[in-house]
Amino acid sequence: MTGGGELPFWVVAATSLLLVAGAAITFVGALGLLRLGSFYERVHAPTLGTTIGTFAVALASMIYFSAIHGRPLVHEILIVIFVTVTTPVTLTILVRAARFRDTSQPPDDADRPACWRAPLSVPLYLPLSWPMTPRT
Repeated sequence: MTGGGELPFWVVAATSLLLVAGAAITFVGALGLLRLGSFYERVHAPTLGTTIGTFAVALASMIYFSAIHGRPLVHEILIVIFVTVTTPVTLTILVRAARFRDTSQPPDDADRPACWRAPLSVPLYLPLSWPMTPRT
């Protein structure tokens, strides 16, 4: 592979800009996962960040490697198509499963042990003392 010094300035600038933009968009989606409140809000931000961020990084890769090889290389389109198709499908399946869980639970679960009660939102981390068996 050749070094970056032999590439035209517009290729280096466009590739750098798209890589930084894709990383920033993906990072904002990851921050949304951490900062938003409910599960339904948390699942939306990474979905958008993943799709748009992957598109920007793949476009940067297409520009860079097309300039190096001197012909259009569009292998990254397969990655973009795969991510664009699978991310919304995964989002839909996760939201439907969470909605089913939320609507199928009895409203009063005071008779159940505390460790069996479903949280209102997904915790950011599981503590090391997470109970594996019901508490008495």
